[in-house]
Amino acid sequence: MGVSDYYDILGIPRNADDKEVKKAYRNLARKYHPDVCKEAGAEEKFKQINEAYSILSDSQKRAQYDTMGHETYTNASKGSYTGGGGFGGGFSTDFSGFGDIFDFFGGGYRRAGPQPGADLLTRLSIPLENAVTGTDRDIDVMHTEPCPSCAGSGSETKKQTTCPRCGGSGQMRQASQSVFGQFIRMTTCTQCGGRGRVPERICRECRGSGHTRTKRKVSIHIPTGIENGMRLRMEGYGEAGDFGAPNGDLFIEVNIQPHDRFRRNGDNLETTLEISPSQAVLGITVEIETIDKRHIELKVPAGVQFNTALKVHGEGIKRRGHPGDLLVRVKIVTPKQISGDEKDLYEKILEIEGKHSEKKGFFSGFMGKKKEKK
Repeated sequence: MGVSDYYDILGIPRNADDKEVKKAYRNLARKYHPDVCKEAGAEEKFKQINEAYSILSDSQKRAQYDTMGHETYTNASKGSYTGGGGFGGGFSTDFSGFGDIFDFFGGGYRRAGPQPGADLLTRLSIPLENAVTGTDRDIDVMHTEPCPSCAGSGSETKKQTTCPRCGGSGQMRQASQSVFGQFIRMTTCTQCGGRGRVPERICRECRGSGHTRTKRKVSIHIPTGIENGMRLRMEGYGEAGDFGAPNGDLFIEVNIQPHDRFRRNGDNLETTLEISPSQAVLGITVEIETIDKRHIELKVPAGVQFNTALKVHGEGIKRRGHPGDLLVRVKIVTPKQISGDEKDLYEKILEIEGKHSEKKGFFSGFMGKKKEKK
């Protein structure tokens, strides 16, 4: 058998009580059942597990096994198995209190009764301007709706009857015999699809499904300040449910397109303003355009430094009663080409800066102190 002891097969100590024996068996049976485990040797392992459990779960057989030992007991019992496959009478598969494993072995089944409709997900791209101010949009949605001819019942008479195949349970019980004993499978009823009821007379329009495929225009409100990736939920706008069950929901995932001039940082917006070195030194008042196309004046103070953020209050995202701000990042752009007159002026400035540097330590903070002569 590969394992010389039934206790080793179940992975339990020799003094394990009945509860420990049953728990170990359930866990191993679920793991190595041939319908679940596709590993090589799983069927043989499952056989060993059942054989060990059949002995250790019976107090009389377990006492004999403990007294005689594994080899003596198994040799004495050879040839005692009868029934299908030669193993039916020697041990049995105990599924008492094992209802949770039916679904596991059966691969899962749909619960009985009318099923709610499935949810739908669609994606919508909007410009940053719409996220800042909020907007209303219309989108087209393809989904199922109750058939208008039968009101979603699937029946021309708009009536349903109990499924004759499953008796209204929505499930079918299938018993199969194997060398390991009888196994019970619970599967979804193939006639009613798990609903437990079938149309009294099949609707010719929807062929008994109770649904029809329709394209609808849906109006949605995109709130102010929505963030990228957020989902809006519209209750009842998803797929139609079974007759008597609610529809699913529609989820709209919002993607915010990048803007060529503005960036979002929480409730604040950021943009860039380029100025010349002389404008940075002397200061300037400029006109800037907000994200909603308004024009406002911005004062750039004299001596502004590169990458300074000038704040314009209340021009960010307006939500929750506390609007964000607009941050204007100052970029000082050095000209690549200058005229002769401009060059003369810059040389004059450089000369003046040099004199200030010698007398007052001008620019010493970033140019370093003048080295002393030894």
